[in-house]
Amino acid sequence: QVQLVESGGGLVQAGGSLRLSCAASGRTFTMGWFRQRPGKEREFVAAGSASGYNTAYADSVKGRFTISRDNAKNTVYLQMNSLRSEDTAIYYCAARTAPALGVSNSPNAYDYWGRGTQVTVSS
Repeated sequence: QVQLVESGGGLVQAGGSLRLSCAASGRTFTMGWFRQRPGKEREFVAAGSASGYNTAYADSVKGRFTISRDNAKNTVYLQMNSLRSEDTAIYYCAARTAPALGVSNSPNAYDYWGRGTQVTVSS
């Protein structure tokens, strides 16, 4: 069992920045971020391989969000810049506990999930 604990959410004005963190209690491979906006289904945001060399982003966040990780701390980060009101959502951290080729944007590829952290962007 791996527990994932997100932090760093909050209220920010449009154009501002936030950094989300997700600490894992055990070893993980690919880690990713998903979000669920009000009235919408959960959607992929970003993911990164264990090495950090392979990353993937949703088109809606490319150039604004950056995923990174500190393997010594078993922690993945999501730096979010130039935030927009449409980024308002609950952000979930997800992790694979087995290696895989490439980085997946499918929630089915991930074994463990955090409880989520709320990000609210005011316009």
